[in-house]
Amino acid sequence: MQTGSTSSTAAWTPDLRRSVRLLGEFRHEQTDPNRFYSAIAEDSVGQLSTYLDLSGRTVLDVGGGPGYFRAAFRAAGADYWALDADVGELSGAGRIEPGTVIGDGMNLPFRDGSVDLCYSSNVLEHVPDPWRMADEMLRVTRPGGIAFISYTVWYGPWGGHETAPWHYLGGQRARRRYAARHGHEPKNRYGESLFPVTVRAGLDWAERQTAGEVVDVLPRYHPRWARGVLRLPGLREVATWNLVLVVRKA
Repeated sequence: MQTGSTSSTAAWTPDLRRSVRLLGEFRHEQTDPNRFYSAIAEDSVGQLSTYLDLSGRTVLDVGGGPGYFRAAFRAAGADYWALDADVGELSGAGRIEPGTVIGDGMNLPFRDGSVDLCYSSNVLEHVPDPWRMADEMLRVTRPGGIAFISYTVWYGPWGGHETAPWHYLGGQRARRRYAARHGHEPKNRYGESLFPVTVRAGLDWAERQTAGEVVDVLPRYHPRWARGVLRLPGLREVATWNLVLVVRKA
């Protein structure tokens, strides 16, 4: 397995302290998205550096919104591009930055093998055909490059996003409850911009895709010693929170 620089790899340690810190940041996703996404971005760069040296690499962030991850990737020396289908999301941090593309994650407007790293964080659950998007991410990745796909698991505690934990009683019911309580629809509307994506579905896709080698499947926020939860059907759907699939393009 190719690794990044010693400093980047050493700085990223999947221990319990990291898990507690990142899970704590979820409290700020709605109220302070810059804080939340900046923390996730910094962690992502450290994690990705264990698979690929980011310096000089072309990175496509699928569903990158206003580019919260831009600073972290550029600090690692990457040429960063962000794609989103929602102009409102793209301008959420102010002006739309250069290197930003409006497009559909299920039909990426990039040629085959055009990026070294195709990255997506907490986006797959927001598209109606998530595994088409995963296939597209692999299509635009160069041979030897990495597709890093991370998504919020539906049956995890945060599966309903701001409607959690009521999503356990059904997505539509949780959506109606939120609207009645707050006087407006949630940002993540079940059946329109939020869909149930499971651990099992991710494992099935990883097994059936033929475009590359699966180099990692792991619960994103867990310490290394807790990764065995993925071997426990049923429990893994609740305990995983967020699943990461890492594929090296053949």
